[in-house]
Parts: sequence; structure tokens; C-alpha cells
Amino acid sequence: MPELHIRPARRDDARAVSAIYDYHVAHGTASFDSEGPSEAGWAGKITDVLAHGWPFLVADRDGEVLGYAYATQFRPRAAYARTCENSIYVADTARGTGVGTVLLGHLLDAARESGFEQMIAVIGGGEPASVALHGKLGFVHAGRMRNVGFKFGRKLDTVYMQYDLTGGDTPA
Repeated sequence: MPELHIRPARRDDARAVSAIYDYHVAHGTASFDSEGPSEAGWAGKITDVLAHGWPFLVADRDGEVLGYAYATQFRPRAAYARTCENSIYVADTARGTGVGTVLLGHLLDAARESGFEQMIAVIGGGEPASVALHGKLGFVHAGRMRNVGFKFGRKLDTVYMQYDLTGGDTPA
């Protein structure tokens, strides 16, 4: 099997990123969106994230984007400048193949290199696969907001998980 490459996203990855996200919007609860951004919207997002010096990565095998992950400042206030929120989605055809594990591992390193000290995963629907992926890489449960979303005719929770990028996790 050809090697998986993790690389910074480019604007021309927007079509693949859009297709991956649209699948999850239509079939899953990880996103509470009812429709995803346009390809142009994704191209703008890639440009904006990278312009801030934050990571936006894709997992590429033989020119096919199998997943993407990025980190952005958790909230816009200055106090959150060292805390990021991650987003990770894997193509349906690549789920369960280890792409997510490799991609999230690289995102942790890239976020640390970008100056972030804490990473927050906001997991829509409490998606078990996403919770398991984050837990496998060392994220700890930080909270649950019950019944805050509604999709596919049911109420959904949001799970928060946290990863200390400094390796310290000591109180202020």
C-alpha cells in the first residue's frame, strides 16, 4: 500500500476537504451543520488558518486526500491565544484505517509548534469513534453539554476533551 503523507493543506485541496466534510454533515452527528461550506468557503478557510500561522493538514495517499485536520484559536479573546480547538474529519472510505490517528498525532505536534499550549476537542453528538480517537492519543474528558444539538430527529450532546500540549497539565 502506498505511503500516507501528512502535509499542509493548499487551496486546491478545498474540493476534497469539502467532499469529506459534506459526507459527515449528511450522514453523521460530529457536525451540527445542515450543509457544509462551499468549495470557495473551504479555500478561504484554508488560507485564513494558514495565514494565522495555525496548522491545517491533510492526509494524502497517492494524490488522494483521505482526511484533514486543523487547529484554530479556541475563542477570539486574547486570553485564549494559547488554547486551540481542533477539527478532524476522515473520508468515509478511509475510516478505521489509522488515517485519523496519524493525522491527529501530526496536528498535536503542529499546534504545539504554532505556540498553542492546550487543545480542546468539541465532539458533536459525542461521536464514539471521535471520542475513542482522541482518548487513544491522550485527550482527557473535560465535560459534556447535554441535549444542546438536534439532528436527524434526536437530541445530541457535545463532549469536550482536552490535551495539554506542554506536557505539564499543572494548575495556574
